[in-house]
Amino acid sequence: MDRRSSWLKGVLDLLVLAGLTEGESYGYALAARLDEAGFGRIKGGTLYPVLNRLEEAGLVVAEFRAAEKGPGRRYYHLTDQGRAVLAEQGAAWLEFDASVREVLRKGGIG
Repeated sequence: MDRRSSWLKGVLDLLVLAGLTEGESYGYALAARLDEAGFGRIKGGTLYPVLNRLEEAGLVVAEFRAAEKGPGRRYYHLTDQGRAVLAEQGAAWLEFDASVREVLRKGGIG
C-alpha cells in the first residue's frame, strides 16, 4: 500500500508555506518546485484549495495579475502570520519526523 499521498496531504500546507519563503509565486510554479523536490505531480484540484485555505486563514495574500499573453495568474506571498505559522508548525513537523525516524531505526529500518 502506498501511503505517500496520505502523508503529502497531511503536510502540503506546510510545504506550500515553505515554498513561498523565497518570495511570491503562482500555483503552477509551486507545483513544479514540489515535483522537482520529489513529491510528485500535484494537481491543481489539490493545490488550489490549499492556497485558498491559506489565504482565508491570513497566512498568504494573493494578487491577480493580467498577462500580456494567455490567462492571468494569481501570485501568492507569505504574510507575517504565515511566517510565524511556518516556523511553529515546521518545528513541530521536525520533532514528529525525528520521533518517526527513531521508532523506525529501533525497528531495524535505516
